[in-house]
Amino acid sequence: MSGRRRAWAWAVAVWVALVVVAGGLTLWLQDSAEPPGPYSWEENSPTPELPEGWHSRCPSPTFDPDASPLAVACVFISR
Repeated sequence: MSGRRRAWAWAVAVWVALVVVAGGLTLWLQDSAEPPGPYSWEENSPTPELPEGWHSRCPSPTFDPDASPLAVACVFISR
């Protein structure tokens, strides 16, 4: 094997060893870290109540056997 090939083989071997050591170190440090606290999306408040008279503000779907199914969405914004 020529000197150039031997140098490349050593470089690849050192790189692979560094990758393995860094991966093991990452896993070890990750396992030793404190468990994370609650995420922001888990810290939610109770569901707000619907405003009075919401039945009259939201359209109700009408049933028509000849028409395609109708979906209705009603959105309320509280301040």
